[in-house]
Amino acid sequence: MLSPPREIKPVVPEDDPRLIVNDIVYPSETGSVRAHFARPKGDGKLAGVVVIHEIWGLVPHIKDVARRVALEGFLAIAPDALSPVGGTPEDVTDVPTLIRKLDSEATIKNFVAAVKYLKTHPQSTGKVGVMGFCWGGGMANQVAVNSPDLKAAVPFYGMQPVAEDVPKIKASLLLHYAGNDERINQGIPAYEAALKKAHVEYKLYMYPSAEHAFFNDTGQRYNPEAAKQAWDRTISFFKQKLT
Repeated sequence: MLSPPREIKPVVPEDDPRLIVNDIVYPSETGSVRAHFARPKGDGKLAGVVVIHEIWGLVPHIKDVARRVALEGFLAIAPDALSPVGGTPEDVTDVPTLIRKLDSEATIKNFVAAVKYLKTHPQSTGKVGVMGFCWGGGMANQVAVNSPDLKAAVPFYGMQPVAEDVPKIKASLLLHYAGNDERINQGIPAYEAALKKAHVEYKLYMYPSAEHAFFNDTGQRYNPEAAKQAWDRTISFFKQKLT
């Protein structure tokens, strides 16, 4: 198990003058879900992106990632999977245990509801994508399975869905994996085979020198080169598929 993320200066602070940033609550069939929401200033309609956190919950790093996405010209929402139990606590030491106790079906529904929230937002074009990291990468795959309205999904080193669920995916996929991540990577061959069989559009990138969680600049496995490459590819993919 990795150590909890450390606090560092955000890439995009909450008071960035180019953005409107709020902590919001949106509805789901399982109850209300807390989330961090960011969008560029202005009245133009924009595509939306759901940002799904790691197993540490909705920490400052993930809120920062949502703001980075917003600066690229999207409505960005980062839901808190721990909303049913009061939200992510300030001390995240025990958060992985709390995450594992969540009802997985309800959790997926809460993230699917975030897609609906962005799709129906007054400033939305109706096109929505999702990205997620580690545990959230697995959730991004599940959102792709369970949300036919989703246009694009970008799981970072995420657990793959079971093969029989893959034909339900209607979104285009961009899959990022770390070369040194045996547990997650052992699921790649079956996933690729199922994607090809179901004719799901996807592109897969492997970052040979990177480890699991390489994108997280607050963690001990941060790989700046791989993170930048994956980020640039992700934003390009979202702009191609959502705008």
